[in-house]
Amino acid sequence: MEVNIQQILDNMMKRVDQLTYIRTEEIPNIELYMDQVLTFMNERLRHTTRNPEEDKILTKTMINNYAKSDLLPPPNRKKYSKDHILLLLFIYYFKGVLSINDTREILGNISEKWFDGKNDYGLEDIYNEVFRMEPGQIELLRKDIYDKFSLAETTFAEAPEDAQEFLRFFSFICLLSFDVYVKRMLIESAIDELCCWKKR
Repeated sequence: MEVNIQQILDNMMKRVDQLTYIRTEEIPNIELYMDQVLTFMNERLRHTTRNPEEDKILTKTMINNYAKSDLLPPPNRKKYSKDHILLLLFIYYFKGVLSINDTREILGNISEKWFDGKNDYGLEDIYNEVFRMEPGQIELLRKDIYDKFSLAETTFAEAPEDAQEFLRFFSFICLLSFDVYVKRMLIESAIDELCCWKKR
């Protein structure tokens, strides 16, 4: 089986280069109805999906379930504030990695203390602080992907020659998957520590 692993790597790097986040100044300063929230989120984050023409970022059902699961405070007269949008963005980034319970554990404390101006330091400040680290992290990510690719290229030297390229690609996927597996395990461990800390 012939695999053009270099082309796949190039495509991955293009995806990395397209990684952006929604800046707070791009979020409307007025409250939005559900349909407006869905349009905003689906338009702004479409490029992050696997199948941009088909995949939905958010649906009415998802938002209603987030509210029922105490991940999102209820809207004010069916309107969602900028802070609602910020929480939905955090939920969107967490949902591919964490369970609903873990996401609730992290965001519950944030929402309780900083949602809708409960403090001078607000949810917008938290979001900006977290995402200002993005450019440096993308560079580290690019380097890490190239390092894993280079390591995978050294594997399966003893395999049949016509299978080596495919097996090296498999090795590359395994390295990336192991990284995600370990980081998820570490995040879960950190959340468990957070729970213990909150109970003290």
